[in-house]
Amino acid sequence: MKMPASLLCLLALLTVAFSRAADPVPTPACCAIVPAEKSPAPCCAVAVKSAPCCDPLPAVAPLSARSLYQFDATWTDDAGKSVRLASLRGQPVVVAMFFASCEYACPVLVSDMQRLRAALPAAVRAQTRFVLVSFDTVRDTPGVLAAYRAKASLDAGWTLLRGEATDVQDLAMLLGVKYKQDARGQFSHSNLITVLNPAGEIAHQHAGLQGDISEVAKAVEAVAKSVPVAAKAE
Repeated sequence: MKMPASLLCLLALLTVAFSRAADPVPTPACCAIVPAEKSPAPCCAVAVKSAPCCDPLPAVAPLSARSLYQFDATWTDDAGKSVRLASLRGQPVVVAMFFASCEYACPVLVSDMQRLRAALPAAVRAQTRFVLVSFDTVRDTPGVLAAYRAKASLDAGWTLLRGEATDVQDLAMLLGVKYKQDARGQFSHSNLITVLNPAGEIAHQHAGLQGDISEVAKAVEAVAKSVPVAAKAE
């Protein structure tokens, strides 16, 4: 006699419950009992004892008050997509502020970041995100940032962002970056490279141009070691 789908699902859930020593967890939607006229969801088949969709999701630690990912602004990248800083969570991040039409300091700052990236071991480099955030909220459109990416030969490991003036000001304050626009539209600004840990907290900062980046590289490697194994696998 063919067993109803609802009983199949119930049996599967009981099998999982008795096979685990942990406390029971809420039933995911994919394991809900389905009407008898429908086939049971794949993860509820009796033969599948611990299908991935039925396993409890790992808990995500709350962000600390020091995390930049608490800053809930929306940015736009050079492809025109909306981005939140919190989307960078779980990986080492190296961030600096710049503007695309900069005549001197920014090209050197970006070059320093490229030297830093090249100095990292391949495995660390692959999991580290490099981020440039523009001061120029008027001229640095997604198209301008895309052209800058191409000109500077920045690959997919880089994220270029623009935002609203108030958000730029707030981020600069959080990073400790000072900037001011002159009559020509150029910006005088701090040249600061910041390393964020996977939780978005400042782990290291390097000021100045064309200096020794070995300490920054060590900081990035140390941060990379703190990334959970599961996150690295993804």
